[in-house]
Amino acid sequence: MNAYPQADIDAVYRAIRERRDMRHFKPDPVDPALLQRLLQAAHLAPSVGFMQPWRFIRITDTALRQQLHAEVEVERVATAKALGQREEEFMKLKVEGILDCGEVLVAALMDGRERHVFGRRTLPEMDICSIACAIQNMWLAARAEGIGLGWVSLFDPQRLGALLGLPTEAKAVAILCIGHVEAFYDKPMLEQENWAQRQNLAELVFENGWSPLSAAQAAS
Repeated sequence: MNAYPQADIDAVYRAIRERRDMRHFKPDPVDPALLQRLLQAAHLAPSVGFMQPWRFIRITDTALRQQLHAEVEVERVATAKALGQREEEFMKLKVEGILDCGEVLVAALMDGRERHVFGRRTLPEMDICSIACAIQNMWLAARAEGIGLGWVSLFDPQRLGALLGLPTEAKAVAILCIGHVEAFYDKPMLEQENWAQRQNLAELVFENGWSPLSAAQAAS
């Protein structure tokens, strides 16, 4: 009796199904009211102990955006080398759209997180889970609005933190590229590029303990 109307249910599942990590953007500006709606969607995310650890830094300075891009490029090259045999394949991938998109946000964890113990005493990384929920909210809202969003994680958090003047205990966890796109990818881009394939859900769901199903069981 608490379910939404079927059309609303379908819309929620459609946004989930069609959400994409976008790397190709048009330079058109994002309407400020739309950006505010996306930020509000992020702010409505669940957080462990209601700590709300997310902080968002809007990058409006062109030179600073270029510096962010340079930091990502340093890590992109280092990541490629760490991949060994897949180095050349990785370097062919487009991994971000920092210089192309309408808006760039840096999502960071707040400082003073250690004072929040509720839900984090044995799992302190729950603050990262919480900010991931906020980004996912923004991602789904953006998809519903027809706006692309890309999550960039190729950077050194300390170097980026110094660049942005973050407090010592704060930590940058994502550069978010937001903007208009020509079209959304039919499949996740890394799947389209044959970098990886979506796994079979049946092989990832266990019952009463860690008990992966055999290939035959998963197929049945």
